[in-house]
Amino acid sequence: MPESLKRFLRLLTVAARRIESRSLIAILIAAVSIWGFIALAGEVLEGDTKGLDTEILLALRSPADPTDPVGPHWVEEFGRDMTAFGGTGVLILITAVTAIYLGMRGQWRSGWLVVAAIASGFAMSQLLKWGFSRPRPDLVPHGSYVYTASFPSGHAMMSAVTYLTLAILTARVEEKRRVRAYLIAVAALLTILVGISRVYLGVHWPSDVLAGWTLGATWAILWWFIAKWLESRGAVEPQSANDDGGSSDMVSD
Repeated sequence: MPESLKRFLRLLTVAARRIESRSLIAILIAAVSIWGFIALAGEVLEGDTKGLDTEILLALRSPADPTDPVGPHWVEEFGRDMTAFGGTGVLILITAVTAIYLGMRGQWRSGWLVVAAIASGFAMSQLLKWGFSRPRPDLVPHGSYVYTASFPSGHAMMSAVTYLTLAILTARVEEKRRVRAYLIAVAALLTILVGISRVYLGVHWPSDVLAGWTLGATWAILWWFIAKWLESRGAVEPQSANDDGGSSDMVSD
């Protein structure tokens, strides 16, 4: 084996040992998500998703009356309630509350990191909508007011960006693994419910929502790595930071 190849393999081995298992999993998820979005975007531009999108959308409507979503009336109301969790106003409020909470813990830089992550995600969502300019579904009446392009779903993407980012960054200061897992699971569940509600209400094609999920998850992972990098440089508070400048006396309060 050439000496240069041996050195390269040794470097890879050292790098792999230094990377945490969580980081490897995150990198894998991000890579799969990016690949999925690129592949899906290509299919959408070529019109190859239209058939399956249409079938799924119509399957969620009564065959006798396309204006009537399947299921009892309360399911439709539940869908509207869930879609509100991905609305701009709700996400801004949740972001502000979380940032202020971190500030009250003496972690203002982490709070601003949260704001930057979510604001940049919103900008990316709007740029992609403008770039693709995909029309909204017109097969069924919309169960919610819409005013932007369809691809990717802003609600699906921004709920993933917001809830997953908040869960991941908040989990940084949580010591118990079960609590960290719970935070991320709740964030994932909210993201999924918001996306499903957009299709159920007829305001998005399923491929719009899938694209939003993949991008949102990737964005949250990206900002997790940014947080780790900034933390290593002392630019944001470390994971173990506590109230009143990190005093351990406050942990039991």
